[in-house]
Amino acid sequence: MILDRVRQRVQGLCGYRLISGSGQEVEEVNEFLDALAARGVSERTLRTYGYCLLNFWRWFSREDLKLETLSETELLGYLRFQHAQKSAAKTINLRLTVVRALYLFCYGADLPSGKRQTTRSSFPWAVGRSADLAHLRPFRARTQRLRVKVPRRLVVPLSPEQVKTFLQSFRTWRDLCLAGLMLLCGLRSRELISTRLENLRLAEGEIRVWGKGARERVVPLSAQLTPPLESYLSIERPRSSCAELFVQLKGPQRGNAMTAAGLRALFRYHRRTSRVPLANPHRFRHTFAAEMVRAGISLPALMKLMGHSTIHHTMLYVELSPEDVRKEFHRAIENLRGRQAELRIEGNA
Repeated sequence: MILDRVRQRVQGLCGYRLISGSGQEVEEVNEFLDALAARGVSERTLRTYGYCLLNFWRWFSREDLKLETLSETELLGYLRFQHAQKSAAKTINLRLTVVRALYLFCYGADLPSGKRQTTRSSFPWAVGRSADLAHLRPFRARTQRLRVKVPRRLVVPLSPEQVKTFLQSFRTWRDLCLAGLMLLCGLRSRELISTRLENLRLAEGEIRVWGKGARERVVPLSAQLTPPLESYLSIERPRSSCAELFVQLKGPQRGNAMTAAGLRALFRYHRRTSRVPLANPHRFRHTFAAEMVRAGISLPALMKLMGHSTIHHTMLYVELSPEDVRKEFHRAIENLRGRQAELRIEGNA
């Protein structure tokens, strides 16, 4: 059982095909992936879904089950299979979601709960928009789906000293620009390597990026980034027909677009050189969000800068340290004391 990649991709079809041990295509899975590709789902998402279903089908074919009779009860066995593989909780939940999406695509209905249930049905009433007037609206009672509890891990932002030490190991303008766009603009690593040269507008002080879900946004550039970007473009960047902004500077691939693997290798090298083991692109994004909040930016503005669709996603990045909380507390106490003093003065007058 393998996930094969088609070299000559046909328009509207997925470039990944699930192949059984006998060399035959798994029709249900490949039709599902083709439908997603026709909808315009990104190549990265198609690859992720393909590998999720590859893992599921290895268990599914071994258990000799039929897709039409699958239920949440059988997924308990798949859950144990993944635990034996020591899969992460988020990975398990993603695979379960993709399997349910496959079943819905094939049979036009949600995956049934089965005979054995580990969760209770939700209460068949929900508070409506007029909750302040005690209005309720009914909805269809649904059984909570099988999921694994995901432990919440606190991502601690880098300190200014760690950031300074890490950046001191850089020797090229390109690397400084990459790190700077993450630290000062909050860009994702994928957004960086997919940004085209034409999307950078130094004169206007902005950069146009495409985030998750093909959502376009314009991010203002910090004045600190203008000199290194100009130096990279005028001195370091090879003359190339490559449309991407960031390209490789050395080796046989010089002038070609920088890849995700190349960016990961770059950060691994600088982590070893600088001895800052926590420095990675995602933690840079957390550092950007924490610094923006400390500087007093509003959450809606931060949400737009980071390319989030909801404020809930932005709040996941806003993790203040105990020292930040302590400072905010004392600042509020001082403001409260000043307000109380004014009230006493007005009362005496």
